[in-house]
Formats: sequence, structure tokens, C-alpha cells
Amino acid sequence: MKKKGVVLFSGGIDSTTVMAIAKKERFEIYALTFDYGQRHSVEIEKAKKIAHDLGCKEHLFISLALDTIGGSALVCRDIPVPKDKKTRKEADRIPVTYVPARNTIFLSYALAWAEVLNAEDIFIGVNSIDYSGYPDCRTEYIEAFERMAALATKAGVEGKVHFKINVPLINLSKAEIIKKGVELGVDYALSHSCYDPLPDGKACGRCDSCRIRRKGFQEAGVEDPTQYG
Repeated sequence: MKKKGVVLFSGGIDSTTVMAIAKKERFEIYALTFDYGQRHSVEIEKAKKIAHDLGCKEHLFISLALDTIGGSALVCRDIPVPKDKKTRKEADRIPVTYVPARNTIFLSYALAWAEVLNAEDIFIGVNSIDYSGYPDCRTEYIEAFERMAALATKAGVEGKVHFKINVPLINLSKAEIIKKGVELGVDYALSHSCYDPLPDGKACGRCDSCRIRRKGFQEAGVEDPTQYG
């Protein structure tokens, strides 16, 4: 039997590549996508298509009203998404696109589902090289969550399941991630990264996520299939 793997899946470059890696490693994939009040909710439709094409066993959608908590430009429309960052100082700060505790919340849901499925493996596309500086994308955070999972679950305490948070992209540049995906046959034209898409769904081309994405394709020597506005 195939091992079961819960994949946190947004429909972006990173989570799509992670899903392709899990498939390559012969996991039975259980995809988990969140509608958390994000302004870039176009990614949810993208996620549906990609997960179907990659042959997920099940795709679960969960709604979370993180916009009612606020604190981030991704869920509060009165906080502008930063565009065209230029200074080193700006790049070093944790940006307003950080959503408070987002990965902790997402991983907690993934952990709950994994426990129900009796699955040891959870996959998440966090990256500590080409990213926006979020604190919940670091190796030490993932290791801490893994320790917590062993202490906070019935399956973990009873020793029935040893939960593993798989982070295959953690030390890869965006270019390396794209090259890996291309090797696995990923169609990145289906993916979405933009934090602040235009009304027609096209990427703005100017936010952090768009700029990192564009730079990644350039450095990988791969044609960027993104439609920019």
C-alpha cells in the first residue's frame, strides 16, 4: 500500500512542486487547501485544477475567517500590499503580507487530518532562501512543530504514529525549485503566486511574490508562463 501524505496546498509554485515530489515518492496524496479570507483567492480555483491533474486521492477545502482577525495586507484590504521594494532595509523587515500564525494554523489542521487518516507524513512548501522573510518558514520552526505534534496528539503520545513534517524545498532557491518542478513535469502555467491580482485574475507583477517568481524563472532559464497585468 502507498503511504498517505497530507499536502498543504495553495496552488502556488512551492506547494505545487511539493505535491509533485510527494507523487514521485509514491505517496497517496491528501491535499488540504484553505480559504482564509485572502485577497488572492483566485489561487483556490488554480489549486482545484492542479490537485485533480496530479491525481490526489482527496482534496479537502477548509474556510477560515482570518480576515476577521486581520493584521496582514493579505487579508485586510485597507492595508496595501507593498509593491516595487527597492531598499535593503525594506527587504530585511518582516513585511505586512505576513499573516499572523498562518503556518501554525494550517499545520494544526493538517496534523488533525493526518491523525484521522493514520498518516505520518505532512508536506509543506516552506522555503528559507527566496521568500519574504516570514518567521514560520524556518527550519527551527518546523522542528519545533514536529516536537509539538508528538506531544499534543493521541497517536503521538501512544507511539502509534511518528509525525514528520516534510519540507523538501526548505534550502532551495526559487530557481532550483522551478528546475525541480520542470523535471517532474509540473505545468507552472496553472499555478498562482500574486498577492494582489488584478480583477481579471492576472498577476500584478510588482508584489514580493510576483518579483520572486519572475526572478526564479529568469535564473532557472525557464520561460515564465505567468500572465502579468
